[in-house]
Amino acid sequence: MSNIKLPDLPYAKDALEPHISAETLEYHHDKHHAAYVNKLNELLPGSGYEGKTLPEIIKGTAEDDSKQTMFNQAAQVWNHTFYWNCMTPDNGGGEPTGDLKGKIEEDFGSYDKFREEFKNAATSQFGSGWAWLVTDKVGGKLSIMKTSDADNPLAHDKVAVLTCDVWEHAYYIDYRNRRPDYVDTFLDKLVNWDYANAKYKGQDAGVEE
Repeated sequence: MSNIKLPDLPYAKDALEPHISAETLEYHHDKHHAAYVNKLNELLPGSGYEGKTLPEIIKGTAEDDSKQTMFNQAAQVWNHTFYWNCMTPDNGGGEPTGDLKGKIEEDFGSYDKFREEFKNAATSQFGSGWAWLVTDKVGGKLSIMKTSDADNPLAHDKVAVLTCDVWEHAYYIDYRNRRPDYVDTFLDKLVNWDYANAKYKGQDAGVEE
């Protein structure tokens, strides 16, 4: 029996239109995300990680070269689940709300400065990867980081607060090679600040990751 399940999207496939199309989510979730889940489940039997959570698998395999393939699959399953929840069809994007509003202003100087740094991380990531808003601990100091391929903050003892997927399959159907336009839309129209606030405070937001 498979240990890891493909989570449903937290909204209908057409819910993010016109910003992200149903076609993109069909390929991105139903094919790419599902493929990582399937491959991870193939690798789990006999690995010693049967029955472990995704964070346990990620942290346990991050520095183990012999488990690089398992790390890649587990991290991508977790990254994608996190990413889906970082977006909302309901008044998403724009300036932060809740505790993060003041914390972003404190740690970056202003929302505009945060936005500039986050967009720069997302657009300057060479090749495939992710841009992240992270903190050093729950409720701690915020910073921006970018990771290549499947790498993520869990592997670096950071707490993920928000992420934008900059693998090409996340945006190519809708934006072709215009990654900056996709990142602008993510920030201005899609960010789920309620979810980011929950992550910052160490809450599960009702989402199993």
